[in-house]
Amino acid sequence: MIARRTMMGAALAAPFIRPARAAGPVIVSTWGGDYGDLLTRNVEKPLLVPQGIEVTQDLGSQDTRKTKLTAERAGRRGSMDVVHLGDADMYQMNLLNVFEPVPFDRLKNGGNIIPSLRKPYCIPHIVSAQVIIYNPDKITTPPKGFADLWDPKYQGRVAIPDLNYTAVTMGAAIAHGGSMSNWLPAKKALLDLKKLDPKLFPSHEQLVQAMKAEDVWIAPMWLAREFMWKKSGIKLAHIVPEEGAIPVIFEAAVPKNAQNKDNAWAYLDAMLDPTAQLGFADRMGYGPTVTNASLTPELASQISFTAAEQAKFRLPDYATQAVANPQILEFWNKEFKA
Repeated sequence: MIARRTMMGAALAAPFIRPARAAGPVIVSTWGGDYGDLLTRNVEKPLLVPQGIEVTQDLGSQDTRKTKLTAERAGRRGSMDVVHLGDADMYQMNLLNVFEPVPFDRLKNGGNIIPSLRKPYCIPHIVSAQVIIYNPDKITTPPKGFADLWDPKYQGRVAIPDLNYTAVTMGAAIAHGGSMSNWLPAKKALLDLKKLDPKLFPSHEQLVQAMKAEDVWIAPMWLAREFMWKKSGIKLAHIVPEEGAIPVIFEAAVPKNAQNKDNAWAYLDAMLDPTAQLGFADRMGYGPTVTNASLTPELASQISFTAAEQAKFRLPDYATQAVANPQILEFWNKEFKA
């Protein structure tokens, strides 16, 4: 996914201490849909069920998980053992000191994490970046970048994924004079886009069905999603925005007040297993986050980015986004979606 010279350095040498055989429950707070299904297929059934671990998925949005973490942080017994969040949201929650430091020496796959993705409070699961996907039958001249969403010829045909509000907002900012540290230009830009009747979708699955029905033609979306949808037979194409693609890392952490920590660490370890990582890559199109999960050349060509495209990545400013994200969400819900 990310260039080997920058992201795929030698694995960190870490002593491996095999944890005691875990058994019993683990509550995993995560997304539903394809992500939850693939966790069941690639992580839970093949790797955890044989250990006697009984997984319950607590499905909901990122904001629901963040609210739970905030509300429960003073309690001795939390309702979640494993929490999945995007990288910016994970950083924001870590500022509240709610996560247990990752005991990498207890994870047999911990030493294979790509060094630049390694963080003390979580493990990286999968990685992709935001591109512009479109219907090549309806849009015969490929768009060039994020700014094309504001072209009046696409009025009523632009799809906006509600779940990706932060990445969409930052894309709007960099296309209209802002930066990854300054989202304010996105306010006017998104209100201008609103006048062109974009269609908002609460789930990625609903968005792709609208793309399939040709009700909408163009959308900002993770490259991994386009790969998965094309694989299912939907005709799509994509461009990497000339303004630069915004990468995303989906991560997992264990709250300090988790009730089943041994099973939680086993779950995180299983997420890093190379077979599980390749299962996500092959089915969902997200790049691995461990050095020992090697993509085939054909798959790499479909879900990876060239060195030139990576050089233009707009990397998140986590500290700024942690402060701005509540403001972004309030604007998104009260002004853009209203």
